[in-house]
Amino acid sequence: MSETTTPPVTTGVTPYLTVRGASDASAFYQKAFAAQELMRQADEKSGKLIHCHLRINGADVMMSDEFPEYGMGLGDGPNGVTLHLQVDDADAWFERAVAAGATVTMPLADQFWGDRYGQLKDPFGHSWSIGASKK
Repeated sequence: MSETTTPPVTTGVTPYLTVRGASDASAFYQKAFAAQELMRQADEKSGKLIHCHLRINGADVMMSDEFPEYGMGLGDGPNGVTLHLQVDDADAWFERAVAAGATVTMPLADQFWGDRYGQLKDPFGHSWSIGASKK
């Protein structure tokens, strides 16, 4: 996608990820989760992404590369956050993410609360859960 500077309007709470390799992460999320990249702004000197806005399954996720010089560093990497996708077909979404390079951390299975549910870790260290109501 070409660089854009007009931010889409959001409401509610939007996850904002700090990523090592945000351009690669955007490409992965597009392939794994059918994300649409709505906006990107890159630093002219380093080429790192200052801001990237994605829409995944109707919800917004924003991210940037890490910039430790501005207090936006990862330290040992992301932890304590799981991004959840409630979808129409958990098997299809899960399989697509694994095919794109995600690692299974909890196999997809029918759960006691009524969802088909599993968890993955993307190549950038973020945890994702995928669930669909069993019909």
